[in-house]
Amino acid sequence: MLSEDEVKEIIASFGGDRRYVMRILQEIQRRVGYLPKENLKMVAELLDVPLAKVYGVATFFHQFRLRPHGRHIVQFCFGTACYVKGNDKLWEWLRRKLGLKPGEDTTADLRFTLQKVRCFGCCSMAPVIKVDGDIYGNMTKEKLEEVLRRYA
Repeated sequence: MLSEDEVKEIIASFGGDRRYVMRILQEIQRRVGYLPKENLKMVAELLDVPLAKVYGVATFFHQFRLRPHGRHIVQFCFGTACYVKGNDKLWEWLRRKLGLKPGEDTTADLRFTLQKVRCFGCCSMAPVIKVDGDIYGNMTKEKLEEVLRRYA
């Protein structure tokens, strides 16, 4: 979480203009990695805008996170080829293995965050996952376990 002085500095860098709420939130997230609720409240108060408006921006755009993400981002392709070849089953299997409850996407130890994405353009290697930008194709449970051991 950023201090109030740090949030004031960010707001000042945008001229204190409430039209830049989105850019202010982007800068907070760039520094912290997500948008802490306390910082959302500070932005609302310092810009004199309703918290609902700031929260609305933070929840409408998929680029924003309201919780910390893991050190490693594991993205599962849910495009047609990957889905047909079973990536949905690998997704559910890994969620259970990592102990993620419904609505959770990040492990308690902040090691992994799981994300669904649409098509990496690697359909010939389906099913495909991406870990921190590295593509892995022809995934199976065994290959998935092996890949995740590299990042553990």
